[in-house]
Amino acid sequence: MEHTQTGGRSRIARRFFGGLNLTWPKVIIAAVIAGVYTAAMAIIPAFHSTSFITITATMEVWILFGILIIMNSKSNLDSALKCFVFFLISQPLVYLLQVPFSDMGWELFKYYPYWFIWTILCLPMGYVGYYMKKGTWWSCLILLPMIFLTAYSYLGYFSEFLFHMPGYVLISLFCAGGMILYPVVIYENKKIRVAGAVFGGVLVAVLTVICLLDPPVYSTQIMSNNDAHPFDDSYTAYLADERLGSVEIRYMDEIEDYVLQVNFTHPGDTVLTMVSPAGEKREYDLHIERYTYEVVGRESPPEN
Repeated sequence: MEHTQTGGRSRIARRFFGGLNLTWPKVIIAAVIAGVYTAAMAIIPAFHSTSFITITATMEVWILFGILIIMNSKSNLDSALKCFVFFLISQPLVYLLQVPFSDMGWELFKYYPYWFIWTILCLPMGYVGYYMKKGTWWSCLILLPMIFLTAYSYLGYFSEFLFHMPGYVLISLFCAGGMILYPVVIYENKKIRVAGAVFGGVLVAVLTVICLLDPPVYSTQIMSNNDAHPFDDSYTAYLADERLGSVEIRYMDEIEDYVLQVNFTHPGDTVLTMVSPAGEKREYDLHIERYTYEVVGRESPPEN
């Protein structure tokens, strides 16, 4: 099958970004499917802390939906109304379907105003976005905010990937691909397509370097000196798996006592060991997540 055409977009790009017969029933059905899928990602625990949960919180996938609607609309007004209705149906449905499964119940809708603002903004954005179909250099300015929003998501999710590796790899690749490929699949002009792809590639490279130079770290204090866990700076502490992070005993002026300061770099399970000046060891099972942890003391073996 032939996928390319000389001097223009591929046949697949032409098909999906301008060649679909996007009727109103199709928009409504797509909105319902998007809402059901997003709610399922939020409800099913297996998808939490994965690339699939991101659609519930950030804009990158919804930007793709918006671009598809805009590129397959027949006029500025048609584009604005279809974008608006798509979000007006899908976003409340996401929360409505979660209500029976959430401890928050109907209080979940307190998060909806954020998405309702974006729903209202779909009217001007869909109207103006239709001018991308003109294919001129100035129409690229309309695409830039969508690329920058996707870039912002990439910055966050690639950082999460570095912590959870290989978690969040799919959404990181999705965002990187969007930044590079949106100009390629939207515009016919070869110079615009090449310039857009180069710009997106450079943006991906810059953000990647920023994340690599400043990798994510979960810093917190997991223990303080007390009767149950006595220690001071004469003790030493370490993790059995040093790949997950580092620990040190530190004196905190705020509480005028010693704490165990940790800097976690990856999630996982390991053993925390504290050693007294006399060589006595205390061990703790430690479970690490991105923004939380659980530490459970091990029972000391019985003395002979």
